[in-house]
Amino acid sequence: MLSRTLLRQSLLIVVHSRVTLRAMSTSTTASDRLVIPTRSPNNTVAILTLNRPKALNALSTPLFQALNAELEKVEEDESVRAIVITGGEKVFAAGADIKEMKDKEFAEAYTTNFLGSWNKIASIRKPIIGAVAGYALGGGCELAMLSDILIATPNATFAQPEITLGIIPGMGGSQRLTSLVGKARAMDMVLTGRKIDGVTAERWGLVSRLTKEGESVVDLAVKTAETVAGFGKVAVQAGKEAVNAALDLPLEQGLRLERRLFQQLFATQDQKEGMAAFAEKRKATWQDK
Repeated sequence: MLSRTLLRQSLLIVVHSRVTLRAMSTSTTASDRLVIPTRSPNNTVAILTLNRPKALNALSTPLFQALNAELEKVEEDESVRAIVITGGEKVFAAGADIKEMKDKEFAEAYTTNFLGSWNKIASIRKPIIGAVAGYALGGGCELAMLSDILIATPNATFAQPEITLGIIPGMGGSQRLTSLVGKARAMDMVLTGRKIDGVTAERWGLVSRLTKEGESVVDLAVKTAETVAGFGKVAVQAGKEAVNAALDLPLEQGLRLERRLFQQLFATQDQKEGMAAFAEKRKATWQDK
């Protein structure tokens, strides 16, 4: 039988090994995260970075599950007032994961509502700023279009090339693209797979802003998000709701919704503070109520 000393040493070795393995596992998991969450310097902006660099951030179901999970966290986090989604400075997302899709059958895609959960980002109430560098193709372009404000580099590449795979866009590419750039241009991109650069995308209304030479797309997106985050939360969310409604409602109904939201904001402390600050020529202090 082992002596008490040897037994104690053996137990210590086992415990140490388990702790080491757990630490190694945690470290590996952190480095392999499909979406990396960080914060802006002032902590008000959540930055979610897609992290499949070897696959050019191809959008797989696990990646979208990770993105949805992070979005749920920041949606509930009171300290977060705006969100940036990016793939980094070299690529946004070069489409959906073809390896995952190529062997699917209709019954499976239909009964599991394939891509249905990918649209969950549209339900997020906090403002989302997209930062696109490099490729935003297929699902990547569709994800970018889910942003409330989209920032890109001049040489970014946008396209809906699904037609070259024998399919069509499945995550809003035909619908949102048409709303943003018009039928003629959307039809051109969807039916020919035409690629456009950031300059063209900005001219067509797909992109909100372009970076200047030497400017980081992520830095500009965070700066923009911090500007939005600096205003009252109630008015920001009302503004997002009103603009999004314009895509779905006839003009008269949209105007009615806008007017009601405008009137309701007069019940907030922020409206009183904002107008008082303007009259007194000072900076407003928002209460978010």
